[in-house]
Amino acid sequence: MAAVAGGCLSADNKLCSGGSMAGFSVKPMKRIRTAMVALGGRGYWALQRLVTIPGLEITALCDLDGEKIAKAQKLLAEKGKPPAKEYVGAEAYKRLVDDAVADVFYNCTPRDIHTELNVYAMNGKMHVLTEVPSGRTVEECWQTVETCEKNRVHCMMLENCCYGEFEMLALNIVRKGLLGEIVQCDGAYIHDQRKMQFSKPGISWRLKDTIDKYGNFYPTHGLGPLCKCLGINRGDRFDYLVSMNSCSASFEAMARRKHKGSVFDGLKFNRGDVNFTLIRTVKGRLVSLQHNVATPRPYDRINQLVGTKGIMRGIDGSGYRICFESEACDGGAHGYFDKEKAQAIRKEYMHPLWKSAGEIAKRVGGHGGMDYMMDIRWAYCLQNGLPLDSDVYDLASWSSIIDLTERSVKSGSRPVEFPDFTRGAWKTAKPVDIDGIDLDKMGLA
Repeated sequence: MAAVAGGCLSADNKLCSGGSMAGFSVKPMKRIRTAMVALGGRGYWALQRLVTIPGLEITALCDLDGEKIAKAQKLLAEKGKPPAKEYVGAEAYKRLVDDAVADVFYNCTPRDIHTELNVYAMNGKMHVLTEVPSGRTVEECWQTVETCEKNRVHCMMLENCCYGEFEMLALNIVRKGLLGEIVQCDGAYIHDQRKMQFSKPGISWRLKDTIDKYGNFYPTHGLGPLCKCLGINRGDRFDYLVSMNSCSASFEAMARRKHKGSVFDGLKFNRGDVNFTLIRTVKGRLVSLQHNVATPRPYDRINQLVGTKGIMRGIDGSGYRICFESEACDGGAHGYFDKEKAQAIRKEYMHPLWKSAGEIAKRVGGHGGMDYMMDIRWAYCLQNGLPLDSDVYDLASWSSIIDLTERSVKSGSRPVEFPDFTRGAWKTAKPVDIDGIDLDKMGLA
C-alpha cells in the first residue's frame, strides 16, 4: 500500500501548540462581526442570507472589483444595515485581517486560493468559514490544521449539503439506530456541466480542472453528509482509498459537435468523464464516491446508507426511498416502503433542526433552504458558545480526497493511505450533537 507523504512537520504525529480542536468552542459571541470575502455569485448570495440573522453584523466587504462591493453596500442599505468597511484589491484581505474589523472571515473566493487566505485569517485570530473544497493538496490540509490548532480558532468548511432536509433526516434516523450499524454508503456529485463549461470564450477555471486533474476534485457535496452519519473523525476515520477514471469522451464529443474550430476543439481531458473512488474506514466500513460532470445524466448526489437493519437513499428533486428490516414481511428487505409509509417516517423522524427552523429556511432559500440552515446554525453555535458542527479535521479529511484520488489514479489505482489529521483524537472525540435552534432566542421567531 502506498503511504501518503504529508510533507510537513505533522509526520511525527505531535500536536501543534494549542492541542486538539475536537469539541472546541469559544465564549458566546452575542455580536458576530463578519467579513465577506469575495462577492461574486456565491458570496453575494451568502450576503443576502446573512443580513437576515439577528446579532450578525457585516463589518467588512472585500473583493477585487469595487463594483461588486458597491452592489453589496447597496444591499446593506436596503436592509437598514450600516455600511461596511471596504477592501479592494488582490491582497486587500490582508489589510482586512490586520485591521481587526471582524471576528469571522467568510471566504467565498476561488477554490485554489482558499488555503492561502484561510491561513492568513487564522494567524490574525479570526474564525474562518470557507467555501468548498478548502484544501487542494495534503500539504495544504496539514497547513490548515496546524494553523487552526496553533491559533485556537474555528475553521469550518461551508458544506451546505450537510444541512439538506433529507441529509439531516438520514442523520437523525442513523443516530436513533433505525438502520442498525452502517456498513456501506454511497455519495456523488453528478451534474451535467457540458454547456456550463463551454459557455465562456476561454478556458474557465471549471474547465481547467477537468483538463488538468486526474481524481475527484469536488468530493464534499456527496461525502460530507455521509461522514456525519458514519462519525468520521469521531469514533472512526478514513483508512485508505482506491480511485479510477473512465475514458474521456463526452467533453471532446461536445467540442467537436458544437464548437468546431474554437479554442475547445481538440482539447484533451486528463480526468476522464467519470471518477469512481472507494474508501475504507478503520472500522471496515465502505464509502463509494462518484464524480461526473461530463455525461448527460440528471443531477444526483445518491445519498445512500446501508445498515444491518435497513437502507435509505435520496432521490434528488422527488423524495427518498427507505426500508427497515424489522418491518419487512419475512425479516428480509425485498422492497422499499410505499410513498405513504415513507412520508410518515419522514414526518416522524424529521431532524430537530428542520422542525425548528425548516419553514424560515425555505422562505429565505438557498438550495431548498439548506444554505440558510447552515448559516443560522453556525451563527447560533457562536452566539451560544457551542462547538461548530464541523471542524478543521473534517475540512482536511474531506478536502484531501482531491489529492489522494489523483495519486491513486496516477499510480494505476493503487491504494493510498489517508493521513490521520486528528493524530489519534478521533478515537475519543464525541459525535457532534446537531440539535434544533431556539428561534425566539435568536430573534428569528
